[in-house]
Amino acid sequence: MRALAPTYRDDTVPPDLPPPLPEPDRDDIRLEKVFAVLAEPLRLTIVRRLLTESENYDHACGWFGFDRPKSTLTHHFKALREAGVIRQRQYGLERRSRVRLDDLDARFPGLVDLVLGWTP
Repeated sequence: MRALAPTYRDDTVPPDLPPPLPEPDRDDIRLEKVFAVLAEPLRLTIVRRLLTESENYDHACGWFGFDRPKSTLTHHFKALREAGVIRQRQYGLERRSRVRLDDLDARFPGLVDLVLGWTP
């Protein structure tokens, strides 16, 4: 059984969410692109932390506490979004992220469980 944060069990969308940034439609998410972005350890860590440690609906880059330049983190989050792994929304000056759990489960059953089973 999947050990996800309560946020992912309850997909209640908070009111007044900003629209998501451009991302592929569910049917356009490609396995080779997902594998390519998850092959980078920092990106895999980002996704795993969103799945296991997330208490809020979505999170800004600063929540992760990575000691990396903002431009580097922006690049990694953009790669995850463009591959269809995460959804991002713009809140003023910050972007917040959330795993596209339902879309990934529908397209590639078992993939999220593999990410959850990964030990950094």
